[in-house]
Amino acid sequence: MSEHNSAFCPELSDDLRELRDWVHGFAEDVVRPAGAEWDEREETPWPILQEAAKLGLYSLDFFAQQWFEESGLGLPVAFEELFWGDAGIGLSIVGTGLAAAALAGNGTPEQMGEWLPQMFGTPGDVKLGAFCASEPDAGSDVGSIRTRAEYDAVKDEWVVNGVKTWATNGGIADVHVVVALVDPALGTRGQASFVIPSGTPGLAQGQKFRKHGIRASHTAEVVLDGVRVPGRCLLGGKEKLDERLARVRSGARGGEQAAMRTFEATRPLVAAMAVGTARAAFEYARDYAREREQFGRKIGENQAIAFLLADMATRVDVARMMTWRAAWMGRHGRTFHQAEGSMSKLVASETAVWVTEQAIQILGGAGYTREHPVERFHRDAKIYTIFEGTSEIQRLIIGRAVTGLPVR
Repeated sequence: MSEHNSAFCPELSDDLRELRDWVHGFAEDVVRPAGAEWDEREETPWPILQEAAKLGLYSLDFFAQQWFEESGLGLPVAFEELFWGDAGIGLSIVGTGLAAAALAGNGTPEQMGEWLPQMFGTPGDVKLGAFCASEPDAGSDVGSIRTRAEYDAVKDEWVVNGVKTWATNGGIADVHVVVALVDPALGTRGQASFVIPSGTPGLAQGQKFRKHGIRASHTAEVVLDGVRVPGRCLLGGKEKLDERLARVRSGARGGEQAAMRTFEATRPLVAAMAVGTARAAFEYARDYAREREQFGRKIGENQAIAFLLADMATRVDVARMMTWRAAWMGRHGRTFHQAEGSMSKLVASETAVWVTEQAIQILGGAGYTREHPVERFHRDAKIYTIFEGTSEIQRLIIGRAVTGLPVR
């Protein structure tokens, strides 16, 4: 394990240290060596998913255990290490977790018991989950979702129509969790989430996207054309939905569901991904500066390089601390009065972009080539400022929180 990482987090419990070291070992031995290959192939790295499943890293038990870990730091610690290894492969391993979080946040115990195991499968039969919220004309504006779900009372079925986009594992997942409008007049408060298994008539993969970064993670459109699912596939159930919609129609405050609740819970996890990528770039640039000689001395002896590395290390630490604070607050039910979840994602994502860019600068022309991983780290980092709410959306949320005004 790198000296940088071992010097970090002295306050972690013994269990979290063990978790960190275990995941780091997998990232170092399995994930990082394969990063360049799967980036070039732009395919889901099934062999690595299977290896992760054999070790228990890709499993429902692992995600559930770390989600409910007492400090709230289990998944952030694990995600940082995975994404230190490689962001594309890391997202392939953890992408199902977003769908699982959506199901856990909105579903009944019975629904969780039925569908969560089907999202992960077994070591010999790996499965995937996909969370489908974004749409072609909506992007970060979840209030503009147009996918519609209508109830057929005679058959106790829901009929879903629409197109989702930017879905991790979209179209190839075994279980899709889809956000849809059930009452368009209520906007975001008229949304609900549905479980749609693979093979359901009318469910199909649309365009698969070729991306700037995170290429080992499958991203595609999901087309829903007259998809029919039983009533039990409505997360939370019909009775709970009717009660919630009735409260909203009566003028009661609150009632937000589905996408926004899921994103708020997972923003610190995206921040942890960004910290992992930023740390990887910093460490690579630091090690390069220790070895590379120009004008008769190590380039790390130059103040320009040393000061830049100092800023990189500091920003990574700041991002980590904000991420851990938000994760701890979420685990202990603390209210994000100043949108601390959004703060963590904003700072960590923009740190990742900046640090990876500086890493390329330190390596110079070598850093711009694929002979070194920092150019891939830089391509991967940009997504953190975009998915699960752009930096602009995070600033909007934070601005509303700190001013108490309806910032637009």
